[in-house]
Amino acid sequence: MPDRAPQTVERRLPTEEARELLTLVRDIAEREIAPRAAEEEEAGRFPRELFSLLSTSGLLGLPYDSEYGGGDQPYAVYLQVLEELAAARLTVGLGVSVHTLSCHALAGFGTKEQRAAHLPAMLGGGLLGAYCLSEPASGSDAASLRTKAVREGDDWVLTGTKAWITHGGIADFCTVMARTGGEGPKGITAFLVPGDAEGLSAAAPERKMGMKGSPTAQIHFDGVRIPDARRIGEEGQGFAIALSALDSGRLGIAACAVGLAQAALGQAVEYARERRQFGRPIADFQGLRFLLADMATRIEAGRALYLEAARLRDEGLPFGRQAAMAKLFCTDAAMQVTTDAVQVLGGYGYTADFPVERYMREAKMLQIVEGTNQIQRMVIARHLVGPESR
Repeated sequence: MPDRAPQTVERRLPTEEARELLTLVRDIAEREIAPRAAEEEEAGRFPRELFSLLSTSGLLGLPYDSEYGGGDQPYAVYLQVLEELAAARLTVGLGVSVHTLSCHALAGFGTKEQRAAHLPAMLGGGLLGAYCLSEPASGSDAASLRTKAVREGDDWVLTGTKAWITHGGIADFCTVMARTGGEGPKGITAFLVPGDAEGLSAAAPERKMGMKGSPTAQIHFDGVRIPDARRIGEEGQGFAIALSALDSGRLGIAACAVGLAQAALGQAVEYARERRQFGRPIADFQGLRFLLADMATRIEAGRALYLEAARLRDEGLPFGRQAAMAKLFCTDAAMQVTTDAVQVLGGYGYTADFPVERYMREAKMLQIVEGTNQIQRMVIARHLVGPESR
C-alpha cells in the first residue's frame, strides 16, 4: 500500500490566510511529498529539492518576522503546518522543525544588524540549517559540552565535535553552542557558523533504525575561524539561548509526532475497512474498533496539548512546562499508535509493502530527540516540586 495523504483533519484556524496556508501545504504534501516518501526513505535519499520548494513557498520561516523574510504566523498555525508535512513524510516535517530551531537563536537574540545580514537568506533564500548542541559525551547533560571557542583578536576559533546533528554534512549554516568560559552552563556561547567554513567537516551519516532519508551525522570543528560578528547574544548566554530554542523545538517534535500518528491511523482505518475475514470487514469486530478509537483519542489529546502550549507561547506567557508535556505525551502517543497500526494490519503490517512498519520505526526516534522523554519528565517535575536536592 503506497503512502497517501492523511485523512483530512478539521482545524480551527484564526484567519483566512492561515486556512489558505494549510490548503497550500496539503496540496504540496499530496502532490510532491507523499508519493515518493516510501521509495526515498528506503533509498536513504534526502529530498533537498523539496526543501527548495518549501523555501520558495514561504514555509521555512513561518513563525518569524516578515521584515526578515518570515511568515508572521502564530506558532499554533506553524505547528499545524508541521503536522501536515510530517503526516506526508516525517523527514520533511522534522527537517522543517530543525531548520526553524536553527534560526531561533539569531531571530530571538541577534542584533538588528545580524538579523538583517543573515535572516532573509536563512528564512527564504533556500538555505537549510543545523542545530549543534549535543556531543558524543554530552547528550542529556548538554551543559557539560566540550567544544571550545577561543578568542583571537576579532575572531573566534572553534574546535571540537558535535553529534547527532540533523542535516549534518548538508546544512548551509549551523547554530553552534561552544564553551568560551568555565565549566557549566554559564561558560557557553552561541555562534552562527557557515556550513562551508574552512575546517568544518562531517562524518559519515549514522546508520539508523528509521528516518533513513534524514542525514544525522557528527560535525567536526578543526580550528574553524569565524568573526565575532557571528557571535549570537552575549558571551556566556549560549546555554540560556539553547534552552529557549528547545522549548519551542519540543513543540515542533510534538506536532510531528501527531502528524505521524495521524498517518498511521489513516492507514489502519483504510485497511480495516477493506480487509475481510469471516465474511465481513475486520472493522466490524469490536476489539479492533476499540483499538482504532483509542488511537484516535490519543491523537486528538496530543493535538490539543501541543496547541494549548503554542497558544501560551503566542500570548507571550511561560510555556516550558506545557512544551515538555506536549513532547512527552505526543511522542509516546505516536509510538503507541504506530505500534497499534502494525497490529491492525497483522502480518502485512510487519512488511515493507505497507508504510506502518516505517512509521513505527520513525516514532521511536521522536521519543529520543530534543530531550529524551525521561528528561521531559524531569522538566515537568521540576516545575511541580522544584529542583532535585544536591
